[in-house]
Amino acid sequence: MFGHEKGSFTGASQKRIGKFEQANGSTLFLDEIGDMSLQAQAKVLRAIEEGVIERVGGNNKINVDVRIISATNKDLKKEISDGNFREDLFHRLNVIPIQVPALRERSEDIPLLINYFTEKICEQNKFATKTFSDEAIDYLKNFKWSGNVRELINIIERIIIMIPEENITKENVQSIMPNADIKTNNLIDVSNSFQQFKEKAEKAFIEKQLEQNNWNISKTAEILDIQRSHLYNKMKKYGISKQ
Repeated sequence: MFGHEKGSFTGASQKRIGKFEQANGSTLFLDEIGDMSLQAQAKVLRAIEEGVIERVGGNNKINVDVRIISATNKDLKKEISDGNFREDLFHRLNVIPIQVPALRERSEDIPLLINYFTEKICEQNKFATKTFSDEAIDYLKNFKWSGNVRELINIIERIIIMIPEENITKENVQSIMPNADIKTNNLIDVSNSFQQFKEKAEKAFIEKQLEQNNWNISKTAEILDIQRSHLYNKMKKYGISKQ
């Protein structure tokens, strides 16, 4: 965050400008600030209160004018009582607090997020754009989402890779979702091991790529960045062949 001078430590072959200097006159976002070490917290507090930083290995004071936006998933008041977070820094940062509710508490956002991540994932993987049925979306809205948006992204990507159909149904989603985390307490049987899941996902992904490239082995191998012989071995392992 504060940069360093050339030669200030082993491997410091050149001067580096830190994030505070780069953000001078603008905004700096500090994510997961609750994980910051106490030493770094002291430096951040000084930068905020005095508007001054020093690069590692340097002696010059550098003036910075930075607006700070910070975020954390921890209870900072508890971290303060446990001695893990400075109370003075907390009060300096806690000027305009914004509480962002967990994803399970704002289920009305889930359809928008599903559409956004579906388009993004399909584009990244060169898939035809897929859609989720209303029933599938309603089912996902009832999931507890203990991992919030990161978990949603993971599930959407898993579904898109493993379900070949372009219109994804509720039944498709149920076949992929992890177990026992639905608000209605309906359990989903997941008997496969993690290795079986990975193999199933890889098979579905390879099949999709072959279909999109008209079963051109050379082109598909190039897109997957593997050798043709490796692709042939994968096809043989998973019993993949053009119908």
